[in-house]
Formats: sequence, structure tokens, C-alpha cells
Amino acid sequence: MKLVGLTGGIGCGKSFLCGHLRGVGMPVIDTDDLARQLLLPGQPALELVRQQFGDEICSADGTLDRIRLSQIVFQDPDALKRLEQVLHPRIRESWEETVHLWNQQGISIGVIVIPLLFETGAQDRFDATISMACSLATQRRRLRERGWGEDHIHQRLSAQWSLASKVAASDYIIWTDTNFAATILQWEIIRQRITDKSE
Repeated sequence: MKLVGLTGGIGCGKSFLCGHLRGVGMPVIDTDDLARQLLLPGQPALELVRQQFGDEICSADGTLDRIRLSQIVFQDPDALKRLEQVLHPRIRESWEETVHLWNQQGISIGVIVIPLLFETGAQDRFDATISMACSLATQRRRLRERGWGEDHIHQRLSAQWSLASKVAASDYIIWTDTNFAATILQWEIIRQRITDKSE
């Protein structure tokens, strides 16, 4: 099985491509989804996070107050590191279990979406890495369209590698300043190249 690590900056189109791949039947894991699942009420990881950051990060019904947690960790690098120490090993364990199942099922190619792929040192696990990227102006515009303020954008971008660094470290690049059709076409070309390498 060929295992592909898909990464890229915030607002560079990972969610769009992930949705497309699932729509055409491609096995895909989005580690952001795994993180959300780990922090559901009753999950051990949520209790560990609550112990780290206090009861204020949980709402009255026991659910995680994601906005409050974000305010804490993206203003304090040490706090972000503590959160990552809780989540990252558990996220990796989860997707590795799924990859094991894919291998048993004879899946030919699967994709793991990891925004912090290089930051977490996971790149050596993959047969190929792909970074989705766009111009900084386009990235900031997309984030503003989500309702993010400039301070929040700066905090989030500062918490991960720059687009240039991700691009330089990746095997392949998908440039998303274009339209959706062009993004899909780039993926298909790259997928074929990755598949051909196994022949």
C-alpha cells in the first residue's frame, strides 16, 4: 500500500480535497477529525486537557470550549506544547491503527491529512508527502472570510511551519490559488505518479 501524507497551511484547501477524495471512495483520515473525537465528553484525553488547563476550558455540559482553549494555547507556546503532548501521540496511534486495517484489506493507496506533518516528524512514515499551498495574500483572505481577526490569523500561522517551509520539505505540491477543478487535476497527476512508482 502507498501511504500519502497530505499537509499544508491553514486555508490552503486541505478540507476541500479531503472531501473530494472521500466522495470518490479514497480511504482518507483527517487528523483534525481524530483530535475532535479525542476531546469529546467522556474521553480520557479531554480529562487530561482539563487537568492541564482548568475547568474553564469546559462548558457547563462538559463539552470542550474550543474557543477558550484556543485563546489559551495560541497565546502561549508552552501551553500549546502541553496540549500537543496530550493529543499528538494519541492521534498518531489512532491513524496507525487504521493504516494497519487498510493493509489487511489490501488497500492500494490511502491518505492521512496532517496539518502538522513535518512539525511532528511524521514524514518518514509516508511513501510520499504532498503540501497544499497558495499565496500568502490568498491564505489571509480565506481566513478573514472565516471571520478570523488579524491577531488570530497571526497566532495560528505562527504556531506552524511557514508555507515556504512546508513546500520545500514536501515531495509534491498542489497549488490552490486556482479553481477547484485545477486542484483536483493536480491531485490526479500526483496520485498517478505515486502509483506508478509501485509498478
